[in-house]
Amino acid sequence: MFSSLSERLDSVIKRVRGQGRLTEENIQDSLREVRMALLEADVALPVVRDFINEVKQRALGEEVRRSLTPGQAFVKIVKDELVRMMGEANDALDLAVRPPAVIMVAGLQGAGKTTSLAKLARHLREREKKKVLVVSCDVYRPAAIDQLQTLAREVEVDFFPSSSGDKPVAIARAAVDHARKQFHDVLLVDTAGRLHVDEGMMAEVKALHQALEPVETLFVVDSMTGQDAVNTAKAFNDALPLTGVILTKTDGDARGGAALSIRHVTGKPIKFLGTGEKTKALEPFHPERVASRILGMGDVLSLVEEVERGVDRDQADRLAEKFKTGKGFDLEDFRDQMNQLGKMGGIGSLMDKLPGMGNMADKVKNQVGDKEVNRLVAIINSMTPAERHKPDVINGSRKRRIAQGSGVQVQDVNRLLKQFKQMQKMMKQFKKGGMKKMMRQLGGRGGMPPGGLPPGGMPF
Repeated sequence: MFSSLSERLDSVIKRVRGQGRLTEENIQDSLREVRMALLEADVALPVVRDFINEVKQRALGEEVRRSLTPGQAFVKIVKDELVRMMGEANDALDLAVRPPAVIMVAGLQGAGKTTSLAKLARHLREREKKKVLVVSCDVYRPAAIDQLQTLAREVEVDFFPSSSGDKPVAIARAAVDHARKQFHDVLLVDTAGRLHVDEGMMAEVKALHQALEPVETLFVVDSMTGQDAVNTAKAFNDALPLTGVILTKTDGDARGGAALSIRHVTGKPIKFLGTGEKTKALEPFHPERVASRILGMGDVLSLVEEVERGVDRDQADRLAEKFKTGKGFDLEDFRDQMNQLGKMGGIGSLMDKLPGMGNMADKVKNQVGDKEVNRLVAIINSMTPAERHKPDVINGSRKRRIAQGSGVQVQDVNRLLKQFKQMQKMMKQFKKGGMKKMMRQLGGRGGMPPGGLPPGGMPF
């Protein structure tokens, strides 16, 4: 997300940072490029106008003129205004009510509403330690109820049954009664979607809202629809007292215009971002962290939180010991590392949050995406335990057997073994204190070589 916007802003920021003194002329030139970058990112025109006016007013004031580093001061102003545009801080869910806290989820069909509800249920169970019940009031879409039941089983929360012959309001009231009797902390209510906003849909969600009196009414919207996402959010906000937005499919949205516009247009905060198809792919929306990502400053706090959740501590300790000694690292450890990466959203997701690595993340994602990680794991799983512990024994006939067992070509097995040897070499350098030398080989100061990735691909 935001990759094209980040790329455009990066060139502006580099040029501004190099200025010893900022004049009205070079501020105007920079703002013209920032304006074009925001419009190309599909940010709503009124939002762009307001943003540019605020930045210009502050940039031409004492704040920049008196600064010893005017370029840095300008960048800070841009960041501050991005944060203001998206909301000052993360708006957490309001669960401080008598249980069950009812959360109603609304949106158009195809926006990812039911999947987002399941992701939210998992988030509440795992991170908030809540007892969660989910119910579907979507009696129109074929298999909508079955879909939610399947997802509820996957995320390990309770499911309240309903059928297509029931009335949505009756389902909702029965679910609230059940949640109260079974001492659930939170009830998540999925509502019916339509292909477009219509009177019948709005009348139904209004009736449901009146019956439920939810503490949170969340609107789920597909970020890929850009300006349409903002317009739809406004239409729902006019009909319902929305408390927040869940922005879905942000992993496929390179522009990010919806994320930058919704708060300004509707006055409602984005509470969560859907960052992938898996039920773990939901993260709280922190405007300051997102602004840092847009400006190439990384998002170390989110990275640390992701690692904390995804890493198996015992496994990490065992691997750390092997790093120290430089011995015993085998293909089973290699496979475990791949699985850990998968749990944390893949190497591209992690690099996206590292300062200065935003543009590199897409290149890495293309090389080590989810499919590639799964393929590497499948190859290792097709080996015998002896082969995993001692890869040197893998000869031509063994490679053919492994390739056949994992559904890949022999050259894929060769590539994996080559990458594994690179990893072993890196570990030996760690043991010898050769970290600085290794970083120099990667392009100096921890970066990538000028041509992109290391020869032979990422050594993971």
